[in-house]
Amino acid sequence: MPSPTRKMTRPGAAFRTAAAMAATTALTVALSGCARLETTAPSAVRSVDVQARFGSVDCREAKCIALTFDAGPSEHSARLLDILKEEQVPATFFLLGRRHIDTYPELVRRMADEGHEVASHTWTHRRLTELGPDEIREELERPNAEIERLTGRRPTLMRPPQGRTDGTVHDISRELGLSEVLWSVTAKDYTTTDPDLITSRVLDRSSRDGIILLHDIYDGTVPAVPGIIAGLKKRGYVFVTVPQLLAPGKAEPGAVYR
Repeated sequence: MPSPTRKMTRPGAAFRTAAAMAATTALTVALSGCARLETTAPSAVRSVDVQARFGSVDCREAKCIALTFDAGPSEHSARLLDILKEEQVPATFFLLGRRHIDTYPELVRRMADEGHEVASHTWTHRRLTELGPDEIREELERPNAEIERLTGRRPTLMRPPQGRTDGTVHDISRELGLSEVLWSVTAKDYTTTDPDLITSRVLDRSSRDGIILLHDIYDGTVPAVPGIIAGLKKRGYVFVTVPQLLAPGKAEPGAVYR
């Protein structure tokens, strides 16, 4: 995915053009900057044997999938939240700081108030693998502090811009209590404004325990969401947040989930 920080035009319209350690599998991740990356599948985290159910969904039994949205909030996010509320679908939002969290604080609060998971996508979307340790720490700490101020809850999840990560990023994430979440499904919604195409890409590539990457900053994405939800519900999927997808396990700081 191209770096959206170079595509900014105005606030709210940014980017338009642009647990089972033994079960951890070494995957060759098709993401720039990640030649070989140790990641953990949600099903591996859930393999812990417990009796109690977690929340309203038990993904050991249900056919779960997680909708995630990067780089908001934006002028499209209120409509997205309306759709999710109407469909009773939770999502995980990886929020960007500059020109987003600081421009739409009321939407950050609304995301948390309506039961969505609020997480970090850094402050300025700089590639973390190209930064020094202090710069990485600042990129991660600043949105965490602002999200905590707005919602009362400090994020425990982050998504590195463009999925670019390495050992230094892992170490600093562990220090800050953050787990890294990548994705298994992408619609590449930054390449099209066609909602039907975005919908078909998601439906074609989705499978159980999938983590779907979308961006609520692009014009075609939010109009595609009703069709994505309807199509996946028809196939028997249950929508959950990323923490629900991992339950009864929990994301470990410094680990990478995909």
